[in-house]
Amino acid sequence: MEGSKRAGRDPSAGPPRLWTVPEANARLPGLQELLPRLRGWVGRLVQVQEEQERLSAFWGTETGAKDQPDHDLTDRLDAESKRLTHGIEEAVEALRAEGIEVKDLGTGLVDFYSMEGGELVLLCWQRGEPEVAYYHPLTGGYRSRRPISELNRAAPARASRPL
Repeated sequence: MEGSKRAGRDPSAGPPRLWTVPEANARLPGLQELLPRLRGWVGRLVQVQEEQERLSAFWGTETGAKDQPDHDLTDRLDAESKRLTHGIEEAVEALRAEGIEVKDLGTGLVDFYSMEGGELVLLCWQRGEPEVAYYHPLTGGYRSRRPISELNRAAPARASRPL
């Protein structure tokens, strides 16, 4: 899951909300609270899936049998897996609806859609950074991110309106 939610927005969902740097920075405290919780859910989901695989390997075709001794455990693990998966997907989708893309839960990497000079860009933030200080084009990624100060130099006419 940590890297699997890298797919971009669903284009049929309509245009993303566009963020300014101050708005994105104001959203960081909530993200700093949510992202560790999501990482915890992903970690627990991995444990549940490993236990499900262990039971499946042990019981083979009898895994789902009502009379096998681990039937109740199998049912609990199935329910927990579904609950965790639903919670993770719901939280990530809620962020997407806000115009925030979760790129990597492990590193706490997120992007905010923004507009600069008529171009759609992504404001880029990673856990541990004090504020949103980088951006990159939609076609780029973490490796192509640049300091936001470069945006201001590239578009001096827009200096009165902060990104």
